[in-house]
Amino acid sequence: MTAYETVQSELRANPKTWLVTGVAGFIGSNLLEHLLKLNQAVTGIDNFSTGWRKNLDEVHSLVSAEQWARFRFIEGDVREMSSCSTACEGADYVLHQAALGSVPRSIADPIASNDSNVNGTLNMLVAARDNRIKRFVYASSSSVYGDHPALPKLEENIGSQLSPYAVTKYACELYAAQFARHYGLQCMGLRYFNVFGPRQDPEGPYAAVIPKWIAAMHKGEPVSINGSGETSRDFCFVENVVQMNLLAATCNNAAAVNQVYNVAVNARTSLNQLFEMLRLRLASTYAHLNDYVPVYREFRAGDVMHSQADIGKAERRLQYAPTYSIERGLDATLDWYVNSQLMAP
Repeated sequence: MTAYETVQSELRANPKTWLVTGVAGFIGSNLLEHLLKLNQAVTGIDNFSTGWRKNLDEVHSLVSAEQWARFRFIEGDVREMSSCSTACEGADYVLHQAALGSVPRSIADPIASNDSNVNGTLNMLVAARDNRIKRFVYASSSSVYGDHPALPKLEENIGSQLSPYAVTKYACELYAAQFARHYGLQCMGLRYFNVFGPRQDPEGPYAAVIPKWIAAMHKGEPVSINGSGETSRDFCFVENVVQMNLLAATCNNAAAVNQVYNVAVNARTSLNQLFEMLRLRLASTYAHLNDYVPVYREFRAGDVMHSQADIGKAERRLQYAPTYSIERGLDATLDWYVNSQLMAP
């Protein structure tokens, strides 16, 4: 039995109470679904700035009535201290996902990104401290590595951040370290690398590349690639992220606590390769993709050329074992999009 299987078995036998911030978002709703299916009690908070009620509705449809009854939803904002305090009441663990993502968004509006990501996280840390939360697990980002040239990325090797978004995520790590040092709050930072999967929004100017390209291919619209297409990323299916959140929240290894961890699969896929993976998977259904080619444009400001995670620290200290490669993750993601209204004729 793997460490993750053991954790799930133990949680079923001894349910806990969890707070998921950003619960109506892509990652937050996947965490909610998995926790409810494990018969956990979950409080969720979201202000619907980037999350969607339809994500909560879908989770509702996928769990039993008894499981759904264990969910308490608060429509609130992590930028408001009172909402954070109310949400933390009675929780054992916090999974803090609420944030304004996107490098371009942060360049366009750095104040909004700072307010949500830094001030919101600081509010949550204070609320978690005051409510004596057992473990505070928070979403960081691979963007904190900035311009450090080494590959794969090791947690201790950080360069200069290349965007306001990256700065906000690094600031969250620094604040979490101070709350561990001064208040004894156990904190675990998870540096996500290009997460994808079901419920990821394909629309809007700041949509992530995989859902955006799936939607464009479905509609026969142009797919734009920034730069030459040789930019590479360590794409990580959301199920791997769920695993890491649960392992980080529940681990009993003292040496593993108050650390940051990469969350990925230790592989690189170029944008050109990703384009072909998606095109080939969809071409049997959509004939217009047989001679479909991307449109290349300027490299995007604030981006790094290559990203790949060393996941050795997570493997050693948390027994993290990703179960989804990019290929398996794309298959599962496309199944969801094809079966959802997003891919309706």
